Amino acid sequence: MSQSTTYLESKNHYQILDGLRGVASVFVIVFHVFETFTGGNRFIQILNHGYLAVDFFFLLSGFVVAYAYDDRWGQLTQWDFYKRRLVRLQPMVIMGSIIGAALFYFQVSDTVFPPLGHTPVLKMLLIMLIGATLIPVPLSMDIRGWTEMHPLNGPAWSLFFEYIANILYASFVRKFSKLVLSIFVALSGCMMIAYLVTGPQGDLIGGWSLTKEQLFVGFTRLLYPFFAGVLLCRFGKLIKIKNAFFWSSLLLIIVLAYPRIGDEHHVWMNGIYDAVVVLVVFPIIVSIGAGGSLVNNRTSKINKFLGDVSYPLYITHYPIIYVYTAWVYNNKIPLGVEGLAWGAVVVITSITVAYACLKLYDEPVREWLKNKFLVRKS
Repeated sequence: MSQSTTYLESKNHYQILDGLRGVASVFVIVFHVFETFTGGNRFIQILNHGYLAVDFFFLLSGFVVAYAYDDRWGQLTQWDFYKRRLVRLQPMVIMGSIIGAALFYFQVSDTVFPPLGHTPVLKMLLIMLIGATLIPVPLSMDIRGWTEMHPLNGPAWSLFFEYIANILYASFVRKFSKLVLSIFVALSGCMMIAYLVTGPQGDLIGGWSLTKEQLFVGFTRLLYPFFAGVLLCRFGKLIKIKNAFFWSSLLLIIVLAYPRIGDEHHVWMNGIYDAVVVLVVFPIIVSIGAGGSLVNNRTSKINKFLGDVSYPLYITHYPIIYVYTAWVYNNKIPLGVEGLAWGAVVVITSITVAYACLKLYDEPVREWLKNKFLVRKS
């Protein structure tokens, strides 16, 4: 049997970009561990700007999508593109929802999750099934009390917006000339700056609730970085330096860990910081990563591991964070040796779970889906 197919072999990866995605994913877990001890107070948050990792992911995604598909639209249709993206992303969305359900009743805490202990199993399972589709739930269906559109697995909100970005790209943005895309990106950047400088928060925290205000935050966070990534790939202006992975990783960690700037009376100061990081520093980091090369086999293996585990890690770690948060609040654990020791266990456990999901579930399932839905036999 010959194969007549719209399945296209994957292009060679930018290995350093894969590694940077992994660095950001690990940072997110550590950020969430420390967040447990600050009660979500944005002014005293440890590793304060870790939330910007999401915006970095959007930029990376835009760059990678443009690299993978911009020159292939004569070989595949929109539906072919959507199938490829679903095969790549959806299996772990489902797994994240399942893990969230499995750990749900280990997260009971009247202090931080008041509705949880009173949520019937059937309602929780319904939320699990909805979460597996990535359809957001309204506030009336919140079973945790944090107003999340995905109460079993909070970070799934960013995948919801990732899907929207892919639809926008495939529907019409891919047809934009460099000039038109530049204007679109510039306007999106202006929207982000206006929100950060004149808005009430002075940061890009938010986007995970199905409310008008939170959806606006989500789209503000999505539009500039994702399509700036597309634009960056199209211009191909890459920065070539030695030890690119080290320097780009170091710069990424510094900007994510940097303390909050300004107090509650001067939130615009931090808004300027967030704007500079997302609009300028992140594209520089991606340019360095895409323009660099790996110097030895050991570094290549590290980058491959980080890249492979990055998405499973991001989409499965938060149910474990919920458990950790409930334990900290129920037992009044302070930020100290015990709390940090168990926080380290959370990080190690999250990476282990993610790697197991990758090897035992994600890769086999994606291979089966590829053969089933992407390869046409004739």
